[in-house]
Amino acid sequence: MTDDLRSRDLAAMLQPLLNSLVKAELPVLAAHDLTMWGYTVLGALGDGPVRTQAALCEVIGADKTRIISTLDKLQEAGLISRLPDPADRRVRLLSITEEGREVLRSVRTEIRAGEDRTLAALPAADRRGFLRALNTLSEELRPQA
Repeated sequence: MTDDLRSRDLAAMLQPLLNSLVKAELPVLAAHDLTMWGYTVLGALGDGPVRTQAALCEVIGADKTRIISTLDKLQEAGLISRLPDPADRRVRLLSITEEGREVLRSVRTEIRAGEDRTLAALPAADRRGFLRALNTLSEELRPQA
């Protein structure tokens, strides 16, 4: 890749975009009484298998002691369940409830509509290439649990 395609470092180019996307997500999350961490937890549980708290924290990059209040709120709202692991009753298995799936679907739909408005600034082929590149980089950098 030639340097003339980069006006600045990647982080300097991505940070304003990330800030804008997060700013647009916050009212959507608030309307569903979710925090960013709550949405992250629902997304991880909705996209994957039942997980232990430790495995979930590794996948989402959260400290397992600091995520407890988020898990408590999600469970109180009926969006996740935490059940004792039959193999080790000290361990809790986390899963998303059907209500949690509905909230996740609704929030994702609203967030993606906003993202689509941002992506509309790109021609269709560039949009597809940008999303492919982001998916590749995200998968490459994702912690494995």
